Amino acid sequence: MMMQSRRMVLQGLVASSVVIGFDLVDREWVTAANATSRSIQIPGLDGVLYIDDATRRAVADDFGHIIHRQPLAVLQPGSVEDIVRLIRFARQYRIRVAARGQGHSCYGQSQVEAGVVIDLSSLNQIHAIGSDRVEVDAGVLWSQLLRATLPQGLTPPVLTDYLELSIGGTLSVGGIGGASHRYGVQVDNVLSLQVVTGEGKLETCSRYQNRELFQAVLAGLGQCAIIVRATIRLIPAATQVRVFQLFYDNLTNFTYDQTLLISDRRFQYVEGQIVPRDGGGWRYLLEAASFYTPPALPNERLLLIGLNYIRGQELIEDKSYFDFLNRLAPTVEFLKSIGVWSYPHPWINLFIPGTAVVNYIDQLVATLTPADTGQSPVLLYPVNTSKFKLPLFRVPREPIAFLLAILRTAVPPDAATVRRLVADNRRLFESNRDLGGYRYPVDAIPFSRSDWRQHFQPFWGRFVSAKRRFDPHQILTPGQGIF
Repeated sequence: MMMQSRRMVLQGLVASSVVIGFDLVDREWVTAANATSRSIQIPGLDGVLYIDDATRRAVADDFGHIIHRQPLAVLQPGSVEDIVRLIRFARQYRIRVAARGQGHSCYGQSQVEAGVVIDLSSLNQIHAIGSDRVEVDAGVLWSQLLRATLPQGLTPPVLTDYLELSIGGTLSVGGIGGASHRYGVQVDNVLSLQVVTGEGKLETCSRYQNRELFQAVLAGLGQCAIIVRATIRLIPAATQVRVFQLFYDNLTNFTYDQTLLISDRRFQYVEGQIVPRDGGGWRYLLEAASFYTPPALPNERLLLIGLNYIRGQELIEDKSYFDFLNRLAPTVEFLKSIGVWSYPHPWINLFIPGTAVVNYIDQLVATLTPADTGQSPVLLYPVNTSKFKLPLFRVPREPIAFLLAILRTAVPPDAATVRRLVADNRRLFESNRDLGGYRYPVDAIPFSRSDWRQHFQPFWGRFVSAKRRFDPHQILTPGQGIF
């Protein structure tokens, strides 16, 4: 009898917390316990619509820990149809919606005030792996995908440095990595998408089907549709990686050698960093990797011929292919263990024209200190802009551009430090913009609508038309502040 009574109490608590409708006057979701005659019944869902404070607070934050916008509810979909139903309901009643993968943005991009966040992490199935492609849900992490494809000798062509990001999230912004000089960004390796538009329509699109939608979604910052499934190109994977770390004191030599390496394609992976010099100041680290499968081995002499690095300081080591790509995992676990992962991260990511990079970086390092980065990495490496095929992924109109990523951690983690670093981000952005450079929009830079218009030129008119067509009531992803 006691067990039966306890069960009845629990069932009553659950029933009283289940969302059944939306109050049009108070603009809030209602349960059976507080439903009124003004409540509109919501469509049936396979997943769960959460309205508890803890769940809503969790998504009112992101990796940046700077912007905090609290939604009215969080949908954890049990199916793609849940997203269709929710967006149709949201469109009808003018409720704004934001999709969230891993929330790795830095300035509130995946948040929505008084709307609904769709947590895509519950859509995490790998549906099919073929000889040259994989079909996968948007909530799958790149690490999860790589673990599934490697036993079949296959890999995505481009992976971000941090693998614990969702596929839907990186495809919404671009997805850049050390192999981008060969294969473009991750969006350049998408064969087709399944998306839910701002009208609540489930659509399939590709270069050959619904091309306008395809180009508006990839690197489209979530403005026209929510990615729910993607078919991504695969290539043969090596089993081993020989990693070269080469040091430079001269910026001109460093950028020249980097440009040489991506031009002659002698390495599969090329990145680089600006690193503190013992005793003060900065030096430069070129990171390059040669992928191989024994018994074939890299020829170190040929790989290093003609480079101007400091002899005797180079570091060379071998790793498995997966361990190399997942090399940040131990560092991230350490940062989490000491609490630094939860500090504010006012990152800045810029694409600098190749012809301007030496002067720009010379001016940057003249005043940059480790305190400006919070002892975090500063990335600097080149890409071939001809490899980028999607119109909304914006880079300088030069053959070579350099990605500068100051992955700042605010130390101390207070509001004054964050304000100072964000203001510096804006200053650095403007000086790069005036040189013909662009921002990679995952970072913490205050941006106006006129900034966005400039960013997307000459495709702004096309982007506006796509927004009007696919999200006519402008309910999707307001955190970007574009429309």
